[in-house]
Amino acid sequence: MSETPSSHRPRFRSATEEPAPVRIGLIAFVVLVLAVLVLAPLGVIFSEAFAKGWAAAWKALQSKDLQSAIWLTLVVAAIAVPLNAVFGVAAAWLITKFDFRGKAVLITLIDLPFSVSPVVAGLCLVLMFGANTMVGGWLVAQGMPIVFAIPGIVMATMFVTFPFVARELIPVMIEQGRTEEEAALTLGASGWRTFLTVTLPNIRWALLYGVLLCNARAMGEFGAVAVVSGKIRGKTATMPLAIEMLYNEYLSVAAFSLAGLLTLLALVTLLLKSVLEIRYADQLAATRRH
Repeated sequence: MSETPSSHRPRFRSATEEPAPVRIGLIAFVVLVLAVLVLAPLGVIFSEAFAKGWAAAWKALQSKDLQSAIWLTLVVAAIAVPLNAVFGVAAAWLITKFDFRGKAVLITLIDLPFSVSPVVAGLCLVLMFGANTMVGGWLVAQGMPIVFAIPGIVMATMFVTFPFVARELIPVMIEQGRTEEEAALTLGASGWRTFLTVTLPNIRWALLYGVLLCNARAMGEFGAVAVVSGKIRGKTATMPLAIEMLYNEYLSVAAFSLAGLLTLLALVTLLLKSVLEIRYADQLAATRRH
């Protein structure tokens, strides 16, 4: 019996059928990189924080300046993240639901903070709202300074974090299309009701991820905030700035204790994301299939 031409065709091997040495090598490489770049630094942070015991680390965190830095960081995140969430939803809605000239330019502007150095962003805010400028001088005269004050820190934080929510929502909303919203509008629903009952349920997980990423970035921002805040101890120094100042003053226990607290806040954000993924795995899968 003669062989058919198909019997001579080469069998393509799946990526999961790679030889064991290749798989083991890839796993070892990834684990090694993670250990060097992630796990080792985390271990150093906590080992240095507790080098003189738990009591010393806790006492360092009770400092008035550190308490001010912690409070300021949380306040700035509490202001910047909701504002960026609103902006991200509005921008994603505009880009995905409407056709207009300049859409590509708008998307590029949204992505701009990804490519602009945070230090440059902070410098631009100083040049716009500094006390020596027309606008900044007028605001200072009215008792509403921007630079070296909380408003400037909030603006700098918003600049470096506002792409996160929009960039999470835009791909999801493009994939979902406009069919459901158009059907709701045809049935007589208002634009606001359509958003609350149709759009928001479909994007809630992407919105949550964007908010979590935005929050983590907001609490850890250093460059832009360092420029606009002036690093005034106890007034405009956020947690990242306070860590740098303490480390430069050789107050290692206080510096690493505060760094450990900032790391724990980031880990809590990651844990919350993981818990939501596990608990609502079926709903997440349904949203992605939608």
